[in-house]
Amino acid sequence: MDQNLKSYLDEQGIKYETYEHPAVFTVSESDKVTKHIPGNRSKNLFLKDEKGRFYLVSLPGEKRLDMKYLKRRLGVKELYFGSSEDLKRELNLTPGSVSIFGMIYARNTSLLIDREIWEAEFSGFHPNINTSTLVISRESLRKFCMSLSSKWEVVDLA
Repeated sequence: MDQNLKSYLDEQGIKYETYEHPAVFTVSESDKVTKHIPGNRSKNLFLKDEKGRFYLVSLPGEKRLDMKYLKRRLGVKELYFGSSEDLKRELNLTPGSVSIFGMIYARNTSLLIDREIWEAEFSGFHPNINTSTLVISRESLRKFCMSLSSKWEVVDLA
C-alpha cells in the first residue's frame, strides 16, 4: 500500500481491510482473482474534458458508463480518458491502479461516485497499487470523501 495513503487513512480514522492478490489491470481480471473479497468491486475511470478539467469516476465494476449522459450531466462537450502523464501528475497514479484513494493527491480533479457505490454496505478499491484491495464500509467511504479538499459528489450514473 502507498505509505502516504496508509498515513492519511490512519490520521483520518478511516477503517479498512486489506486483501492481497496478484496484479490486476481490468475488471475482468479482477473478477478472476478477487472473488473472495467482500463488497462491491469498483471501476475507476480518469477522464478529462475539453477545458482541461479532470474527473475521477467511480462506479460498480459491472456497470457501463453512459458517456453521453455524463457529458450532459457535467455540461461539457467532450470527455476523454486522461493520459498516463495527466494521471501521474494529477493523482500520483499509474494506469491499472486508478482508485478513489488517489484523490488525496488531487490538484484539479473532481470525484464522481456512483450512488450504488455510495450506498453499498462495503466497497473495494485499489490502495493506489493494483496488487491489493482495500475494503471500506459505507461509513468509512463517507468519512474519506468528507476529508478530501477536492470537489466530490454522488451521482446516478445510468
